Amino acid sequence: MNSYQSVISLFFFLLCISVSLTVELTFELPDNARECFYEEIESGTDFTVEFQVVTGGHYDIDFELIAPNKEVLYREVKKQYDSFSKKADVRGVYAACFSNEFSTFSHKLVYVDWQVGTEDPLPGLGEHLTAMTQMESSSHSLHENLNKVVDYQTHHRLRESQGRKRAEDLNERVFLWAVGETIAIIVIGIGQVVILRNFFSEKKPSQMMFS
Repeated sequence: MNSYQSVISLFFFLLCISVSLTVELTFELPDNARECFYEEIESGTDFTVEFQVVTGGHYDIDFELIAPNKEVLYREVKKQYDSFSKKADVRGVYAACFSNEFSTFSHKLVYVDWQVGTEDPLPGLGEHLTAMTQMESSSHSLHENLNKVVDYQTHHRLRESQGRKRAEDLNERVFLWAVGETIAIIVIGIGQVVILRNFFSEKKPSQMMFS
């Protein structure tokens, strides 16, 4: 491995470390099902829950965010995507629940991003008592921009996946419609040929007597 590849590998390793504080997952939500995810949060900590339905049905689910004291902090019905941010009032386990109970046959694929707290500064920058140097300021700015790039890439991948799924569904429906039209045309054509042959075929005397 040359030096350039080593730098690239180190870069992606550091990038993975920098975003490891964010919980991201994609899960399948069956029809008539409800799934909850739990996170213990300290009092006074900021957190954000973001979700998006990637595939399935009309791309909508129900969402609830429940506090440790069972208070419903946020509720949305039949949403395709949404984001909710709040500062935790009490310490405890918070629950983010996703429901597909209103659907009787459509499975959903759901993306969830749960961010708790603020990200730690880069090593060596958090304990500064003086102004940062130009190199440190540039590193901090690059770090923040890379995090934004990761978020943008995630959302673009989700939209691309959603668009591809919709295109595949549309292509399947168009194909089935075309097959149905082809079968109908063939049946109508055969029926017309049979009817025309009956019009121009000569009947035998025995057939005319009983007709």
